[in-house]
Amino acid sequence: MRREGAPRRLTVDGALWLWNVRHRHPDCRTVLSLRRAEHPHAQLRLVFREGPGRIVAGYPFGLGDVASADGDILNLNMPGVVRRFLEEAAARGLLPTVHGVREEDAWPLYDALTGTAQGLSGGSGRRPGHGPPDRP
Repeated sequence: MRREGAPRRLTVDGALWLWNVRHRHPDCRTVLSLRRAEHPHAQLRLVFREGPGRIVAGYPFGLGDVASADGDILNLNMPGVVRRFLEEAAARGLLPTVHGVREEDAWPLYDALTGTAQGLSGGSGRRPGHGPPDRP
């Protein structure tokens, strides 16, 4: 059994990324941390905080599930979902430099991945983070 919070490996375009998902309190947030294996001090933290229409972990969801009130759920424990977040962060220029930690609000990326920002989900109950990742 894998130790909770232990880094997992993901290879994207020949680069090895280490990532993990953790849930933190007191302000109830789920954090997806990503770093390149060859640059251990450069890290991107995507932070999901509870808020209106935003759900992080807790019943009925599992650790690593983040959801919108529209019904879209993404499971941050799935490598395909993490890859989609990594690709979206790269497209937005959010990847960290060789040194330092970059912490970002993850909900804008979530909206882009689920179509929530464009109002496409509309309470469909679709669960894009469960099953194979959607491909354009």
